[in-house]
Amino acid sequence: MRIAVKVGTSTLTHPSGHLNIRHVEELCKVLSDVKNAGHEVILISSGAIGMGVGKLNLTARPTDMPTKQAAAAVGQCELMYVYDKQFSEYNHTVAQILLTGEDLRETQRHANFTNTLQRLLELGALPVINENDTVSTVEIAVGDNDTLSALVAVSVKADLLIILSDIDGLYTADPRKDANARLISEVHEITQDMLDNAGGSGTMLSTGGMATKLSAAKICMDAGTDMIIANGAQPSVLYDILDKKSVGTTFKGRKI
Repeated sequence: MRIAVKVGTSTLTHPSGHLNIRHVEELCKVLSDVKNAGHEVILISSGAIGMGVGKLNLTARPTDMPTKQAAAAVGQCELMYVYDKQFSEYNHTVAQILLTGEDLRETQRHANFTNTLQRLLELGALPVINENDTVSTVEIAVGDNDTLSALVAVSVKADLLIILSDIDGLYTADPRKDANARLISEVHEITQDMLDNAGGSGTMLSTGGMATKLSAAKICMDAGTDMIIANGAQPSVLYDILDKKSVGTTFKGRKI
């Protein structure tokens, strides 16, 4: 299988913005094992701004664009250093790809991206993709890589996109506010009720919320790609997903 895995800031960092070492080590170990099993793995990783906040000892996620971009520039170095170090321990080579929305909208740039990614996979590398927050401005304000991960998954014809977040999946209501909220295990159509119930971002350092994940799900479903939202607190959940156990919420792609 060709699997795209998106991890959010809340999975990679503590609320302080500093690296959650245990989570990242476990994530890299599990992804390496999944790759060893013969699957192609593409990692779409948030966290540059959040890690930059910690590295620069800022008290909160910045609100002005220049400081966000400065934090991204600092945090991206830290992020890739960690991934390179962790995956190297399991004999896997990582490759960094930084994208803006224009790279996926403009025909020639999109083709260049997909050709490069395809060759990296053929060469056995593990691509790590992030938004180029240092130069882009629109993406920073929009979706914490949720939409980007869907566009990447569809572009490279991934069999499955897995979004690891700080929530178990899609609920009938916000479980942080409603004790009667129920987890929805499978979705075949995104309804207006689902969109109305989608809340904002879950943590101070992240920008994505359920609304951006539903937007990502629609992109995948329309292209015939399955997508799963699962809790990234235990990266070993990836094993359960690949073993086809019921985990989180599965959005079923419309097969043509």
